[in-house]
Amino acid sequence: MFLVLLRFANNKDNAGEHAAGHAEWIARGYDDGVFLMVGSLQPNLGGAILAHNTTRAAIEARVGQDPFVAEGVVTAEILQITPNRADKRLEFLLD
Repeated sequence: MFLVLLRFANNKDNAGEHAAGHAEWIARGYDDGVFLMVGSLQPNLGGAILAHNTTRAAIEARVGQDPFVAEGVVTAEILQITPNRADKRLEFLLD
């Protein structure tokens, strides 16, 4: 499982022109069964993604395809998590 932190960068002001492409990129992540949750980092710091069913190399490649990353709107940090224990509602993450 991965936690992807997308923190606003120098080109933050260009987010509007890449927002549609970023939204499409997020939709593909859900359609592909990789993204579990997407949300905003507060206060207005960027975004975060919880991802699973993927490898380190594959999530790095996927994140590199995000228009926000490619255009320097955000910088990406990818944290890999090995779940050991989970609430019953999240036990599927232990596989």
